[in-house]
Amino acid sequence: MSVLIDTSFLLAVFYRKDKHHELALRASSMLRSERIVAAPAIVETFFMTFARVNYAQAIRAFEHLTTSGFRVIDPVAEDMIRMQAIMNQYRDAELDFVDVAQMAIAERLNIRQVYTFDRRDFSLFRPKHTEFLELLP
Repeated sequence: MSVLIDTSFLLAVFYRKDKHHELALRASSMLRSERIVAAPAIVETFFMTFARVNYAQAIRAFEHLTTSGFRVIDPVAEDMIRMQAIMNQYRDAELDFVDVAQMAIAERLNIRQVYTFDRRDFSLFRPKHTEFLELLP
């Protein structure tokens, strides 16, 4: 089974001052499922790590994501179409672009679990492939 790894979870792993850092480290060390990261989440993680810590740590985070067994998934044309539909359906909620990309990828790959500390957008979303996305840890 595959799980989707959100930016908020990655930031908690890489940023020691994050309030979820210890929990993220424990959860990450116990995770045995295939770890999927949407390509837009890598960009967001790099930017936010650079802003919160420094450029060197952002590079380390990027290197970790691209060399440590994460499967990076690019959005494809069908994901872009689905993203537009999700954005229009949840227009009033003003969902985050990266979250919407992850939602579309989760549907396409039949992923039901998301490791995230950013519960708002994922809690609102009702995917086509399952009743809801299970939010962990």
